[in-house]
Amino acid sequence: MNNDRIPLLIDTDPGVDDALALLMAFNDTRHEVVGLTIAAGNVGLEHTVANALKLCEVCGVDTPVFAGADAPLVFPARDAAYVHGRDGFGDTGYARSTHAARAEHAALAILRLSHEHAGRLLLVALGPLTNLALALKLDPTLPQRIARCVVMGAAVSAHGNITPAAEFNIAFDPEAAHIVFTAFPKIELADWEAVLAHGFLHADAERWLAADAPRARFYAGISAHTRSWAKAGRGERWHAADALAMALALQPEGALEMTERPLAVETAGLHARGATIVDWNRQTGAPDNVAILMRYDQRRFEAMIEAALLARPA
Repeated sequence: MNNDRIPLLIDTDPGVDDALALLMAFNDTRHEVVGLTIAAGNVGLEHTVANALKLCEVCGVDTPVFAGADAPLVFPARDAAYVHGRDGFGDTGYARSTHAARAEHAALAILRLSHEHAGRLLLVALGPLTNLALALKLDPTLPQRIARCVVMGAAVSAHGNITPAAEFNIAFDPEAAHIVFTAFPKIELADWEAVLAHGFLHADAERWLAADAPRARFYAGISAHTRSWAKAGRGERWHAADALAMALALQPEGALEMTERPLAVETAGLHARGATIVDWNRQTGAPDNVAILMRYDQRRFEAMIEAALLARPA
């Protein structure tokens, strides 16, 4: 790889908003995507792997794709096909990529790449944290080799999007999330509540997607179902969760406010399983293990999205 570029490993479950985040990553000249590790989440593993391979094809990149966990560590979870379509990409019936995932399991790929790029690797997790948890169980020293770990997940004041208290990625596999948040000394967190504060107008998105550009045309197709669902349920703004996390990862200088606190994942409870409990008043004495994104430069964020859809410099 080009040693001047930051190595970027993305753990993901594509998913329409994952796809937008991947377009942003592939469009960024300061980073080189060294791998996509794939888990079940938004939809089943067969679909999330196929979607990752297709996106690489659309972008003309040969980034290796590694299939990983096909289910949560302990308990079954429901997917988000009602948002993303049964195949995760809006049920457009796209022609599948002729490429295949590598034979290496995603958890093993995470560990290998952490050694190959030790001290420099930017790890971005956009889906359930099952692959990362498996990697940590195999090698608890993994965090020592990661330069930055950025996670899209959590609802820091318990305004959940899949249960009243929990955000989807964490609720899908709370045990995995517990392992990850316990293991890493500091995770940069783009949570669901930050996502809601950084929505962009559907009218702007439609203008970007109308561009005569291959990536914009592909994304317009796979996102039509999601955008229609969002417009009906959430009004004039569209919220692309994984894109916000990727903006934080690629251009951390765009973060206008970050707040560090201790965070724990609730793995039990009738109403609170999957909730992320932030110790806002630092009552427990636990160390701060998350830097929570509170405000990101909105114009910069939207410019990155538009540039990614047009495949031009951000």
